[in-house]
This record gives sequence, C-alpha cells and structure tokens, in this order.
Amino acid sequence: MSHTAALDNLPMLAASGSIEAFISAANRVPMLSEAEEQRLARRFRDDADLDAARELVTSHLRLVIAIARGYLGYGLPHADLIQEGNIGLMKAVKRFDPDRGVRLVSFAMHWIKAEIHEYILKNWRLVKIATTKAQRKLFFNLRSMKASLAQDVDSRQGFNTLGPEEVKAVARQLGVKPGEVIEMETRLTGADVSLEPLSDDDEDSYAPIAYLAADKNAEPSAIIERKEYDRLQDEGLRTALAALDDRGRDIVQRRWLVADGEEAATLHELAAEYGISAERIRQIEVKAMQKMKTRLLAA
Repeated sequence: MSHTAALDNLPMLAASGSIEAFISAANRVPMLSEAEEQRLARRFRDDADLDAARELVTSHLRLVIAIARGYLGYGLPHADLIQEGNIGLMKAVKRFDPDRGVRLVSFAMHWIKAEIHEYILKNWRLVKIATTKAQRKLFFNLRSMKASLAQDVDSRQGFNTLGPEEVKAVARQLGVKPGEVIEMETRLTGADVSLEPLSDDDEDSYAPIAYLAADKNAEPSAIIERKEYDRLQDEGLRTALAALDDRGRDIVQRRWLVADGEEAATLHELAAEYGISAERIRQIEVKAMQKMKTRLLAA
C-alpha cells in the first residue's frame, strides 16, 4: 500500500461525545521525543507502516487544537476548524522527511494553517473574501492586526473600524496600498443580510430574495443568452470591419467605435489628416457603414 493510501485510511481520534471530549482525549496522547519521532517517520516512509503514521498524527493533534483555537473569531464551528487542521496534519505527515533535521511540529504548522485558511475562505459568509494570494495574506494579517488595535480604536471611535492613521500604519507594515486595506476592511466588517424573510409577517417580507426572484434579467439562462448575443455581435462587428479597406476602417473606428471617455473624431479633423474634404470623408463613412451593414445581415 502506498504512503498516501495508507494515511488516507487512518481512523482519526474520534470525538464520540463532544468537542471537549475530543480535546481531552487528544491532550492525553503522549508527546514524542525527537528519537521516537525519527523512528516512526522512517518506518512510515520506508515501510508504509500504518501504525507509525497513526502515532505521528495522534501525537500532534494537540498542535491542531491549539492552532484552530486561534481562528475562533471567524464564527465557524471549533470542531470544523479542528477537522480541517487534522487534514493539514495528515498531509504534513505524508510529506515529512525525517532526514531534513526538522521536527514534525515545525513542518506541520504550515500545512495545518493552510488547510484552515482554505476552509475559512470557502465558508466565511456567502462569498469568498479573498481571491488572490496577496488578498488572502492581507485578509488574515488584517484580522490579526485589527485584534491588537481593537482596544485603542474602540475607546476612541466606539466601534472596531480603523481610522486613517491605523490604515496607513497597517498599509506600511504589510507593504500594501491604504486603499487595499480599506477595501478589505469593508469586506470584513460588512454585515450579513438574510436572503429569506425572518418571519411570515407581510411587513418583514421585503427580503432580498423577493427582488432577486422578480428580476428576470438575473436568471442564469437570461445572463447566458445575453453573453452569447454580445459575443456574436462582437464577432460580427470584427468580421464586418475586416471587410473594409484601411482608410474606411480607420474612419469608422474613430468616428463610431471610440473607447469610453474618448471623443470621436470630427469630419474636419479626419479631412485635415487625410488631405481631402470633409464631404469626401462623409461619403467614405457612409459607404463603409453600408458595407458593414450588408456583411452583418449576411452573417
């Protein structure tokens, strides 16, 4: 049996009654000496010894519990945080190399935190708070730093929101822009809103779900249809433009297809550039537009 398959079949220390019972049982598992850890790690690596892997995992469950306790402020169940941390611990045991001279406790901390972080990002409120690596780092660091600033901020402002000076300090310490700190803090402090009405009372029935259901344009099928229509229109426009000569294409693009915020060229500006009359530019424009219309209708 491979190392991965063996460890995947490890029965975790069960919390048969409650989270307190699980924590108590985990804390009763004796800790390993460095020599014992090395011996067990080699048995698992070299011989796929399931019992050795089980001892490595169970002897480090107290580490998972300690790390998971630090993430209780996210409002997620302690038991779930521990379970995700256990998965990280098992991944660490799979990858642990006893010949590197590093204790498993140091190696496993990264894997345990990574699994818990991933779980929090997937489950904290309804929408992922952070999508990029940089945003994830800011998300967790900002939570931690706000906790240390909370007492001073609360006493001055009455609520746990960073002031301008705190924002600048956090931005400097984390090496990000103040605007990024403000944006992430807005996500962190935004209140949750129930999609469903909290009661059957007509006065309480104006929940977001009612507006979402009434908006036909928000239906997935309608969104997909609009996107497909826009795509076909875009492709058709590119094909029609490609059928024009260089001068006709340039005139049409600069007269009718300018980017937002830019001003369209006038007939006189184009006439001066091409060295012909404004009337001639208009004629070229009309001819080009007619050609494009014919191509679009035939598509």
